[in-house]
Amino acid sequence: MNYSILLLACVAFGVSARAAEKPNFIVINVDDMGYGDIEPFGSKLNRTPNLNRMAAEGRKLTSFYAAPVCSPSRAALMTGSYAKRALPIPHVLFPASGIGLSPAEITVAELLKAAGYATGMVGKWHLGDQPEFLPTRQGFDSFFGLPYSNDMGPAADGVKSNLGAPLPKGAKAKEQPPLVLMRDETVVQRVLADDQTTLVARYTDEALGFLQKNKDRAFFLYLPYNAIHFPLYPGKAFQGKSKNGLIGDWIEEVDWSVGRVLDTVRELKLDAKTLVIFTTDNGGTPRSVNAPFRGNKGSTWEGGMRVPTIAWWPGKIPAGTATDAITGMMDILPTLVKLGSGRLPTDRKLDGGDIWPLLAGEPDAKSPHEAFYYYKGLVLEAVRVGEWKLHLAPGALYNLQTDPGESADVAPANAEVVTRLRATADVMKDDLGLEGIGPGCRPLGKSTGPKPIMDPDGTVRAELRAKKK
Repeated sequence: MNYSILLLACVAFGVSARAAEKPNFIVINVDDMGYGDIEPFGSKLNRTPNLNRMAAEGRKLTSFYAAPVCSPSRAALMTGSYAKRALPIPHVLFPASGIGLSPAEITVAELLKAAGYATGMVGKWHLGDQPEFLPTRQGFDSFFGLPYSNDMGPAADGVKSNLGAPLPKGAKAKEQPPLVLMRDETVVQRVLADDQTTLVARYTDEALGFLQKNKDRAFFLYLPYNAIHFPLYPGKAFQGKSKNGLIGDWIEEVDWSVGRVLDTVRELKLDAKTLVIFTTDNGGTPRSVNAPFRGNKGSTWEGGMRVPTIAWWPGKIPAGTATDAITGMMDILPTLVKLGSGRLPTDRKLDGGDIWPLLAGEPDAKSPHEAFYYYKGLVLEAVRVGEWKLHLAPGALYNLQTDPGESADVAPANAEVVTRLRATADVMKDDLGLEGIGPGCRPLGKSTGPKPIMDPDGTVRAELRAKKK
């Protein structure tokens, strides 16, 4: 017997077996959905049967935090850090901007790819639209979607008004570069009003194709919808079908899409080894329902940053359960990388922690966060420790356990708690800073000579054009 060949065969089998044991990951990220917009979190307006089933079979995270707006929230998810550490900007990124998520950042996609995963993204990126900032430069094998929000384009193209609404008065064609749909680093088309109604369905098809293609290997699928961000463009099959107008129609279409993804995971017999996380990038706008919380997108009230989140993995996550422990976008990277047997970077600070014990319902599991810091752009506006939350500028204190709506300021009766939370906030003075760029903030990515992906006349920049066969 040739023992060297036998040994090599055993080693190969061992590597193959370990690869087969790696769990798959799907992260679904909805845009601008409010905490109370779906039935598992209290909606009485919108029908979400697939999310109901997901919650019944999984675990709700009822104190899961994003950032107040789009780009920072996505930076936290991608990097495992507070948004201000990885993308220190005051608001969001815009088309043809010279800044973006730095190529020096190490994303969850890069770490999982290094661990042997197929990595795919379908949907909205919004972390920079110059070639060096695109998803395919940040660890994703493939990308199909929009480089930024679906409202970023010329008003004449229908991106500044909802389905069926007239164009804004005085709209000019050159307000912003055209909105484009991309595949990898190539422009597929200019997105007009009617095209927006097809996005959810097209994303669903792409996502299912990715699952079919990679069913025999470990994969990471990131599926961030443009829905339900303004302008509202539900698909034709869903228009006028809900009791809640256009926003209800689009929420119900998203629910349908989530159902198709989960059904496909079941049909491929991957449910026993696939973790699916459903979340949203920030609180809802006034069009949405953020109850029982106060505030909306753009604020550091709970309604601006606490988002409806569900984790699903049959047989691994206890069905029909919930946890109120503090968790957030920055916990996704360390959790997935550890589950996927990857290696976390050691040359930089990560603010997120491994929340798998919480997801698995382990009896003694605790939040990895002794404190949570509410940054709005570059400014630290509030801090939470346990049930206590202090808004720093006004000095207002709320007990989130008894008053989740932040309606009764109890600072006068709890001076010692106020003092303790202010001291907790001061810890950030020498790290991320209380305002401005702190020493712990990492550099932004910068592009020299940024240009629009597409000019108003429809001309696509040369390096992003489809190659002629």
